[in-house]
Amino acid sequence: MADTSDFKNGLVLKIDGQLQQITEFQHVKPGKGPAFVRTKLKNVLSGKVVDKTFNAGVKVETATVDRRDMTYLYHDGSDYIFMDGETYDQLSIGESTVGPGARFLLENMQVQVATHEGEALFVELPVTVELVVKHTDIGLQGDRSTGGTKPATLETDAEVQVPLFINTGDKLRIDSRDGSYLGRVNA
Repeated sequence: MADTSDFKNGLVLKIDGQLQQITEFQHVKPGKGPAFVRTKLKNVLSGKVVDKTFNAGVKVETATVDRRDMTYLYHDGSDYIFMDGETYDQLSIGESTVGPGARFLLENMQVQVATHEGEALFVELPVTVELVVKHTDIGLQGDRSTGGTKPATLETDAEVQVPLFINTGDKLRIDSRDGSYLGRVNA
């Protein structure tokens, strides 16, 4: 159990049988009336964000979420296999839990896996990943019909939009949250 004074970003609460993570909170003490805490809660499983207000001093049930650094090993059908570096235990996680970031997973990549009561909740990739361009067409000078970008297929088979000067074999820095191009990595 946690008091509203214990609220902090990242704390996972158990509300109505659902796991909700606090993404924002604000203690409010109006001039008239009792104090309260305004929060933004993100459902850990569905990703849906809701606003919820708690009266000050209210006790709320917390959930113990274990975050562990793990290494991505390989893709097996619809599951992704991760290994704990300390215990060498392997964990199989489904595509829906890994989420859209799965398209940027490279073998031996370090990720953070959050579990609750032995069940994987989500996989957090590093914010930026460095990947090599497997294939892209040659950008033609003066071709601005696409806003100065072209599609490129990365070594993980993910497709992203890159500037026209990027060539096959270039190593790029990509934002794993939205797949946007951040820059070229000097080799």
